[in-house]
Amino acid sequence: MWSKREEVDYALQRRHALQALRRPQRALEGADVCDADPLLVRAAMHHGEESDVHCPMCPAKRLLNLNYVFGEQLGQYSGRIKSTAELEDMQSEFGEFKVCVVEVCVECGWNHMISSYLLGDGVRRRPPRRQQTVEDIYG
Repeated sequence: MWSKREEVDYALQRRHALQALRRPQRALEGADVCDADPLLVRAAMHHGEESDVHCPMCPAKRLLNLNYVFGEQLGQYSGRIKSTAELEDMQSEFGEFKVCVVEVCVECGWNHMISSYLLGDGVRRRPPRRQQTVEDIYG
């Protein structure tokens, strides 16, 4: 992605959480880190992209990554999950938006935000017009 900037990697926080599980005094329990919301697990099952990383908590084959997008210029589409291909298209359509990448294990519920970054071409735009959704129609 050509416009990627202000990238933050959360590998140290991830490593700290895993090390806290292995300490003798056990500051964390397995249930504390494998606490993915059922909606997050369901979203990962249907929209997740396979990662090269194995789950650190269970013998699952691979983790799934979700890309959440946030930004004023996205309007009502802020907070949605997008694929990597969609992000490449969006970076030339919007001036600036934030992407948060979350890894999820659908087997045990492990989840952790692994990175965040900004995308966009830097040109300020107005958010798209609000379109009526099913919730607006049926309440």
